[in-house]
Amino acid sequence: MEDNEKIGRTNSNKPTPGNFGNPKPSQDPASRRRVSGQRPGRRVSEQESGKRVSQDGEETVRRRMPGNTGALPRRRMTEGDGLTPRRRVSEETGPVPRRRMPEKTGSAPRRRSSDEPGSAPRRRNIEETGPMPRRRSLDESERPARNRRRRPSGPRRPVSRQQAKRRRKRMLILKVSLFIILVIAAVAGAFLWKKYSPSKEKADLKKYYGIEQKGQLAIIVNNEILEPHGMISESKAYVQYETVRDYISNRFYWDPNESKLLYTLPKDIVSVEVGSKDYMVSNDKNNEDYVILKTEGSTAYIALDFIQKYVNIDYEVYDDPGRVSITTEWGEKSIAAVKKDAKVRYRGGVKSPILTEIEKKDEVFVLEEEENWEKVRTKDGYIGYVQKSALKKTEKKKITREFDEPEYTSISEDHTINLVWHNVTNREANNNVLDKIAETKGLTTIAPTWYHVKNTDGDLESISSSDYVEKARQLKVDVWATVRDFDGGINSQKETYELLSSTSKREKLINQLMADALQTNIAGINVDFEKVSEECGEHYIQFIRELSIKCRQSALVLSVDNYVPKDYNKQYNRKEQGVFADYVIIMGYDEHFGGSPVAGSVASYNFVKEGIEETLKEVPAEKVINGIPFFTRLWREKPKTQEQLAKDKGTEAEQYSTEVKSESYGMARAKEKVSEAGAEITWDEETQQNFATWTDGDTTYKIWLEDVKSLEPKLKLMKEYKLAGSAAWALGQETSDVWPLIQQYVN
Repeated sequence: MEDNEKIGRTNSNKPTPGNFGNPKPSQDPASRRRVSGQRPGRRVSEQESGKRVSQDGEETVRRRMPGNTGALPRRRMTEGDGLTPRRRVSEETGPVPRRRMPEKTGSAPRRRSSDEPGSAPRRRNIEETGPMPRRRSLDESERPARNRRRRPSGPRRPVSRQQAKRRRKRMLILKVSLFIILVIAAVAGAFLWKKYSPSKEKADLKKYYGIEQKGQLAIIVNNEILEPHGMISESKAYVQYETVRDYISNRFYWDPNESKLLYTLPKDIVSVEVGSKDYMVSNDKNNEDYVILKTEGSTAYIALDFIQKYVNIDYEVYDDPGRVSITTEWGEKSIAAVKKDAKVRYRGGVKSPILTEIEKKDEVFVLEEEENWEKVRTKDGYIGYVQKSALKKTEKKKITREFDEPEYTSISEDHTINLVWHNVTNREANNNVLDKIAETKGLTTIAPTWYHVKNTDGDLESISSSDYVEKARQLKVDVWATVRDFDGGINSQKETYELLSSTSKREKLINQLMADALQTNIAGINVDFEKVSEECGEHYIQFIRELSIKCRQSALVLSVDNYVPKDYNKQYNRKEQGVFADYVIIMGYDEHFGGSPVAGSVASYNFVKEGIEETLKEVPAEKVINGIPFFTRLWREKPKTQEQLAKDKGTEAEQYSTEVKSESYGMARAKEKVSEAGAEITWDEETQQNFATWTDGDTTYKIWLEDVKSLEPKLKLMKEYKLAGSAAWALGQETSDVWPLIQQYVN
């Protein structure tokens, strides 16, 4: 009873942290605390309600801590049903300071009552065990900073709806902004990944090699991928003739009219018939265990094994897709070892499609070096780009193959050639050869224009003379008879093509030439074909090859005349001439020819120099003879009439407002024309020639003279470039003072 009274009196009128001054707990259901675990409609026992009665009669209750969903911490009950912090009270030492509960996010375990069965022994009772030493309460200033509770300085303001709304709005904006940033970052990341991440796309290899039809064989020659003009037949690789001619060896010659393949050796001609395993070397028959030459329609295919017999090539055939990699160039190459597995891409860049993969320790040929990529060729015929980091340092290695190259020999005179052409138009002109030669000095060779191609069947027209040869020989002058495709007989590109494109017609012409040459006992043959079209080029050079074999067998010197090298006369193939012919002669004149639409020099200094330099790029100097002119042209310029301008409209001549005509004169007659006009001769430094001009009414005359003064710079070029000699067109057009000058440079 005393205990109950004590409870009722304890702090009954003072507000406590539990009731904020209310004498009784609120009866409002919304504000009433519900005991953890209590269900509505059920009476709660003291044990279930969270209350505990200690031995001294005090009743305690658990209080739910903020953020704690577990049991409520226990507090003592006071008389006014208000809650005060639970303190132990000792009669001797007074109240014991309350132990602070650590803040937890989970629920604290409920302490069992001592009355409950199986409960742990409760804390000792002061009355039973004696007074507990009183703990000294710490002032706020003495507590550790981490244990101090921040208390508001005044009463907490209630949050208004407007403030809460603004707060929610700010949070929404923040979340949306963050979401947008994340989306932008994701999109940017995806874009950068797509842009810079390595592509795994595989290239379409058939498209890469140009394969469009079944059975096509892709062709790689050295560092170039060609059109897929190959095929596999009976386990043998075949390549189209045009590809062989243009990229492997132009010494193979295909005659579609007579269905015959030819290859020219130093002293023999190899011939193969279509569909045959046999082939002829001159008159000797040989055979292989495969068909050498096949055709599909008008297209000829040559077996690579047969090509390899005569040409220093190596090749390898690969599948998927079908391709053949051919090597024709040997010597020092740039090679790099692969230091890690890598991909060969079509272009330099990680987004480019993948052609193939290379493995560590492989080797590739390095074709070009860029900043981060290198263009390479793999040994199995892929040409693409590899990242530089995947390759070791490029090294130079010599690539060779054992092969016995045929030796193409030439006849070389033991003196500098001093040749002059003798323009012979009839047999009677042969009679004065002694007089003509007697007027020269230091002459070594004379070339009479004896032979003309009579027709397109290969017949030869000759005005040769054995007596002429004998007389020249008495004066120690060799005779190289000239054969021409103009100025008698055939005289057009069409006729020359018709003649030379036939193997049997070429053979007929060569046989007649050789028969006449041996009969007249000449020392050599000079070829002057000036009607060779671009289409006729391969037939013309085959004619030179075949003629060279016959000349070599008969110990006759073969010389070939050529224009000054230009793009429009590449078909003459000076490089191949330099192999088969003994001498290659540059006709270093006709810079401005008879039909030129503008007036100019016949042979200016720079024109002659260019001709020599360009020829030496393809022909050895010891085989090159430079031609000089003994003639010049007198030009007449006259304004075109209205009738002429109207006629030229829409043609190439429309761009020229002046009518230009010319006449050819020898050295002496040209000087006479200038003297007759009373014109003054001046030195033209650019052309290195004497020049004169005058007018007569509405006509202007111009002439660039050829004389001793203009010939000397040209002869100096011959000496400077160490050429085989000099040749002049034509005998009888020169003045007598040029021969001592020529002799000075050739002897």
